[in-house]
Amino acid sequence: MQRVSSSGIIFALLGFEQAIQLAGESRDPQRDLPRATLGSVAIGAVVYVLLQVVFIAALPHTAFADGWAKLHFEGISGPWAGLATLVGLGWLSVVLYVDAVISPGGTGLIYTTATSRVSFGLARNGYAPKVFTRTDRRGVPWFGLILSFVTGVVCFLPFPSWQELVGFITSASVLMYAGAPLAYGVFADRLPHRERPYRLSGGAVLSPLSFVVANLIIYWAGWDTLWRLGVAIVIGYVLLGGYAWYAVTAGLPSAPRLDWKAARWLPVYLLGLGLISWQGGFGGQGHLGLWWDMLVVAAFSLAVYYWAKASASRAEDIERSIEDVAVMDAPAH
Repeated sequence: MQRVSSSGIIFALLGFEQAIQLAGESRDPQRDLPRATLGSVAIGAVVYVLLQVVFIAALPHTAFADGWAKLHFEGISGPWAGLATLVGLGWLSVVLYVDAVISPGGTGLIYTTATSRVSFGLARNGYAPKVFTRTDRRGVPWFGLILSFVTGVVCFLPFPSWQELVGFITSASVLMYAGAPLAYGVFADRLPHRERPYRLSGGAVLSPLSFVVANLIIYWAGWDTLWRLGVAIVIGYVLLGGYAWYAVTAGLPSAPRLDWKAARWLPVYLLGLGLISWQGGFGGQGHLGLWWDMLVVAAFSLAVYYWAKASASRAEDIERSIEDVAVMDAPAH
């Protein structure tokens, strides 16, 4: 189960994230976003499943005669490169090694671009300094682009391996996505009649279930990854929360609306998930046995979900926040 988070399975299906983050560049978001999000997940899943089928079918029986755990290729790093050499396609292994350098570079460029747009949006909504909204003549948020690149390079330092970095990115991304079902539950409860382009069938069931699944994926990443994620979250909240507090106390026009009561569940959620991971069997103390730990995560997630829904902002406050964002976004269109 830990491999789901740390081996790249979830990471391989996260391509829809950049489509959402760059949605402001779309001419028709209502049409393009569903296609991009659902299509990228579907295409990625089909491609990766077919790759596994082909890999298993191409292996000679003697290659895994001693079991899958002892499957390896002498002097070769990478299963596909090893398979290519095994079947006499040495030139293909060279291509795969070259692609192993180029592909992560392309991923890095996409993440850097998307991250600069995230900081741009945070600044426009009052959660980051206005310097992040500065763009060049082509509309590129250059300050956020440079800072996201530097931050990304620095973030490589605490991770000794690619697997641990992937586990961290996956957990951070899924933690961000865990807020989506919460937001859906609050909007469906507080603003049930508000017009929206897409309505989720069975959302009352899928929303808490999605929150549970997201927290299980985070938990499976293991304690060694989650404590680093906890440090990153604390740094992020200090930076973003500190600026938001400054903007409110200084009376800046772009200051966001802060509702601390609506967020009182958040520190309990983060600390509780960290405590479960620390006591669990995925890199933790092992005091929670397998399956029991996942039951605890599920029960804890449901408790947090319904607590967060009950303590959410009032409908009129949410409406005002939506109007504020719409006003700030108006000049960009």
